[in-house]
Amino acid sequence: MGIRAVNQSLFDSYHLGDLRLPNRVVMAPMSRVRAAAGGLATPSMATYYAQRASAGLIVSEGVQPSLVGQSNPGTPGLHTDEQVASWRPVTAAVHANGGRIFAQIMHGGRVSHPDTTGLRPVGPSAVAAVGEVFTPTGPQPVPVPRALGTAEVPEHAESYASAARRAVDAGFDGVELHGANGYLISQFLSSNANLRTDRYGGSLANRVRFAVDAMEATVDAVGAARTGIRLSPGGTFWGVEERDVPELYALLLGELARLEPAYVHLEATADDDVLVALRRAWPGTLIMNPVLPMGPERAGRPDADRWLGLGADLISFGRAFIANPDLVERMRAGLPIAPEDAATYFQGGDTGYVTYPSYQHAG
Repeated sequence: MGIRAVNQSLFDSYHLGDLRLPNRVVMAPMSRVRAAAGGLATPSMATYYAQRASAGLIVSEGVQPSLVGQSNPGTPGLHTDEQVASWRPVTAAVHANGGRIFAQIMHGGRVSHPDTTGLRPVGPSAVAAVGEVFTPTGPQPVPVPRALGTAEVPEHAESYASAARRAVDAGFDGVELHGANGYLISQFLSSNANLRTDRYGGSLANRVRFAVDAMEATVDAVGAARTGIRLSPGGTFWGVEERDVPELYALLLGELARLEPAYVHLEATADDDVLVALRRAWPGTLIMNPVLPMGPERAGRPDADRWLGLGADLISFGRAFIANPDLVERMRAGLPIAPEDAATYFQGGDTGYVTYPSYQHAG
């Protein structure tokens, strides 16, 4: 498999739906667990995102569409009027700095805990995730979820659409459904988290149904141009497994294509040949997260150029944006990329959040 010559630059503009992005750099969604009680966005969150507004597009941290959909403590929501109001200063700050921001809507499904939400987690089947989940009292084993009844599944698909309406009301430019990394949509796609025998499980067509239903409801709610989805083909986060990955995702992308969403956002969780085949199968905009999320490597300019050569339209960067609010400018000018402090990822507070400076040129 050869890499074709890069025929576009990371710093070229791009039309995404109704938006004109000044560059092809996307800030990937990253949980930073800085929300206030009640899932409210904060002034520090406004500062954090506004500092990074030179990205072509910002995708927010995962935002729960319902209380039962909350995975971790300290994460923000979009299911109450108070949450909507709290997000408005955040989106206004990004727009004031010339940026564009989508809200990532993340339903944790089985990756949650009653100590966090007061509710038993739900999932496609009564199969626990692998690992420990954060709770207000520290990490605890993930409990066995309650399997959703067939009649309940549509309301959870609709919860993404309801959150999307609230996101637009809060000033977001659009939404990204979190269909990756072992959370609810990913659980339905999985062959070991989803043991259902009804219309939402078993065959490939049934395993993609929840993802398609959630996307269709969201497109109906806020429009295709404001709706994207993130996927992790073959990913094994939280113990999920997927059989028939090329076929499963080719079928899913075929179903999504008829909805004409703004984009599909793929993670580098499968071999290049699988991902390139999905790029060829997808007729719309592709955002590529070019290295394994939470893996040993941090994405950089060479990874971006490589994937632009393989056909991606936009490139998302995660960790590099944490310590480099001016990441676009640093990459454009070939300036050093500062290292991030992993100890401050999830500790709360402003240190390691809004305290990273832009590059300081010698006077």
